[in-house]
Amino acid sequence: MTYHDQIAQNRQLITSFDGRWDGIDAEAVARMQLQNRFRTGLDIARYTAAIMRRDMAAYDADPSQYTQSLGCWHGFIGQQKMISIKKHFQSTDRRYLYLSGWMVAALRSEFGPLPDQSMHEKTSVPALIEELYTFLRQADARELGMMFREIDKARESGNNVEEQRLIHAVENYQTHVV
Repeated sequence: MTYHDQIAQNRQLITSFDGRWDGIDAEAVARMQLQNRFRTGLDIARYTAAIMRRDMAAYDADPSQYTQSLGCWHGFIGQQKMISIKKHFQSTDRRYLYLSGWMVAALRSEFGPLPDQSMHEKTSVPALIEELYTFLRQADARELGMMFREIDKARESGNNVEEQRLIHAVENYQTHVV
């Protein structure tokens, strides 16, 4: 669905409430929807599983199509790594974050550092995964928010070409979620 289609769909929904929702801006709703495209952990799992299947098939067909993985033990660190990768390579293609068992065991224990992975409590890995994806989704929201402000500036200055370029960039936005 295009950016304009999403706005039109929201406008239709707002109109269907016979004036009770007239204070809601359809474009603002579309922007919030784009900034929050992953509603649940299951949405993220489906999205990332599709990426991994695609990358594994590419590697099977051509071993030069390997992936790069970066160890991570904190959401903020993961966020900064993916922001840097996206900025440097203009893409997150074939680049992942991974969780090392010893890092989780040693650094994420609610009971303090533990000597090995077998001793870490069951809550540490799910909590870290949730934290990572929260930070990665925040990176998306920030980057898209900057793009939306640039769209507004282009409109205010009457620069239709720049506005359309930015809308195209929003419609083809690549998430930090990997």
